[in-house]
Amino acid sequence: MSKKVLMVLMGLEIGGAETHVVELSKELHREGWEVAVVSNGGVYERELTEAGIRCHRAPLHKRDAFLMLRSLRILRRVIREEKPDVVHAHARIPALLCGILQRQMGFPFVTSAHWVFYVNFLLKKIADWGERTIAVSDDIKTYLIENYGVPAERISVTINGIDTEKFSPDVSGERVLREFGLSAEKPVVSYVSRMDESRALVARQLVAIAPRLREAIPGVQLLIAGGGDVFDEIKARSDAANAAAGEPYIVMTGARTDINEIVAAGDVFVGVSRAALEAMAAAKPVIVSGNEGYIGLFEESKLALAQSNNFCCRGCEASSEELLYGDIVKVLCQLDDDRRAELGRYGREVIQNDYSVARMAKDAAEAYRAVLAAHTRVALSGYYGFRNLGDDAILLALRDRLQETVPGAALVALSRRPRETREKCGVEAAHRFEPFAVRRAIKGASCFVSGGGSLLQDHTSTRSLLYYTWLIRMAKRYGKPIMFYANGIGPVETARDRERVRDVAEMADVITLRDEESLQALREMGVQNPNIRVTADPVYAMHGGDRARGAERLKALGVPTDKPIVGLSVRFAAGMETNVAAFARFCDAVSGTATVVFIDMQQPGDTAASAAVRAQMTAAAYEASAPYDPAAMADMLACMDAVVSARLHSMIFAACALVPVLGVVYDPKVEACARALDMPLAGTLDAFDADAALKALQTVLDDRAAYVERLRTAVGGLRERAKGNEAAFVELLER
Repeated sequence: MSKKVLMVLMGLEIGGAETHVVELSKELHREGWEVAVVSNGGVYERELTEAGIRCHRAPLHKRDAFLMLRSLRILRRVIREEKPDVVHAHARIPALLCGILQRQMGFPFVTSAHWVFYVNFLLKKIADWGERTIAVSDDIKTYLIENYGVPAERISVTINGIDTEKFSPDVSGERVLREFGLSAEKPVVSYVSRMDESRALVARQLVAIAPRLREAIPGVQLLIAGGGDVFDEIKARSDAANAAAGEPYIVMTGARTDINEIVAAGDVFVGVSRAALEAMAAAKPVIVSGNEGYIGLFEESKLALAQSNNFCCRGCEASSEELLYGDIVKVLCQLDDDRRAELGRYGREVIQNDYSVARMAKDAAEAYRAVLAAHTRVALSGYYGFRNLGDDAILLALRDRLQETVPGAALVALSRRPRETREKCGVEAAHRFEPFAVRRAIKGASCFVSGGGSLLQDHTSTRSLLYYTWLIRMAKRYGKPIMFYANGIGPVETARDRERVRDVAEMADVITLRDEESLQALREMGVQNPNIRVTADPVYAMHGGDRARGAERLKALGVPTDKPIVGLSVRFAAGMETNVAAFARFCDAVSGTATVVFIDMQQPGDTAASAAVRAQMTAAAYEASAPYDPAAMADMLACMDAVVSARLHSMIFAACALVPVLGVVYDPKVEACARALDMPLAGTLDAFDADAALKALQTVLDDRAAYVERLRTAVGGLRERAKGNEAAFVELLER
């Protein structure tokens, strides 16, 4: 589903900012965004409507209290009807009104600054530049920082993107010449700008020097396009000049939308900002001149200066009649055809390289995504807050990957111990067993993520399965996009529980699974959801532990390092209680040539299982116990020569550090992990054979380098597959 942006601007009459919005809206529309526009209307409204962009009317063009209140009511209604994902305001009045509504309605809010304006104390106080501001030049960015105190990190700089097909040397100006009775055999100076007091200096200067130009350049004609509040005054001056000459060699067209043909009709163009860039795209020699100053005939030596002020001449010498006269005469009388063509080609090359419409749309889309991310709240469901290092590692990996994918997104984990989760994992947390807290977290979220681990299974209990399916159903009821993020599925034994899993899997918008076995389990349950892909456990995306830090931690535990170190991770599950003696015999045998370190991934369960085995051992053994953080445990595992594990994530921690692992199967996920890593098994938890396990371990230790290479290949592939989780999450947000 596409995202929707609502453009809000003063009007759609001729002007640089207006044309910017029109071209930006059309390009975003072509790229899949849904676009709507609110303005006072104008000549460009038809072009937007024909492009499939909805237009709404509001009197946003005047600083009049009555009209602004009316516009506020209209904007509120339009925003409620359109339900935009982002509101993008252009100019101070639209930004002020949208800012008022944003504080009430909470939508993501972006503004664009197209120009520098008069600033006083009141304007500084009431101006609203949104959650992110797009400046059309570096000097406007500086202006926003210095005059309005907008933080630099909230401002991005874009360009006035030009449609190089619409403005092209292939476009003909013949129709315009015929319309206004101009001769194609005589030179034409074209000019485009709004005829407002703040924009019309150069139009006045052109009319003033027209008689002198006529003397210096036989047959010269002036084509001046644009309408505004001083149009009538300048038109009267041009009429007087025409009357004195006895022919209408100065043509004032008024407001036009066929600017590409106006530009094409000229031999040289005079103007600033977007109009100058459009003429450059049409490969015309351009004299850059406007109310803000004068750059003159554009050529390579003036590129840096022109770009520094977005071709608006801010900070340059003032435009004057003499400067204009000299450059126009130079272009039309002193330069030969080859040099004029060379200037035109260079100007078009600059536009193609640096001022494409696609680049402008890309800049805007990046700003939209930034504010959307800041408004994104992800409700995360998982086995969090149970002091299980594996699930804590999943949460940390999810946090890192999601925030890397969507910087600024807020993550809310449903946790058994919210305070501990907040402190250790750096995310917001709500108590998973407080119904109102769960409801608030899900209802206030942008999307719901069932995050990692084997959540949908009844091996632990049907009660656990009912809890996780209840969360998914609640998210569905509140209309939230739903993702299963690198889930492991099963085992699910009873027919009714299989129905429950099938029902919620069909509700999900996107499903990623950590192994092929989970996909097979869903298909066997009859799940038809087409948005399922196999990726990998998110913990594979974490870096392997640090051996130096791990050595210090093991040293602090009194673990000797004069022999190889073998880690053992056991748990009371699947009948392990009847095999404690077998594990003890295995550990005693290993202790003859290696140091045994018990790895406790969860308290108190793993600690009790390790203690039971150690109590029946005759040799010394050591213990690395939770509540270490996952990174600390990963560091210690990185120092080991091999790991024998009945815990999935101690296997993954070790594998990421390229430490060979042997799985002890109590659940299909352990066997699936060993297969994915191309690693052997050391038996099963309920029927552990000490001799067979010892033989398997010795085989690995004897040829350890080969097993390390196997891991290097397998883990590299799994890390690549884990990237699919982030891609799927982006898809979820698009929904």
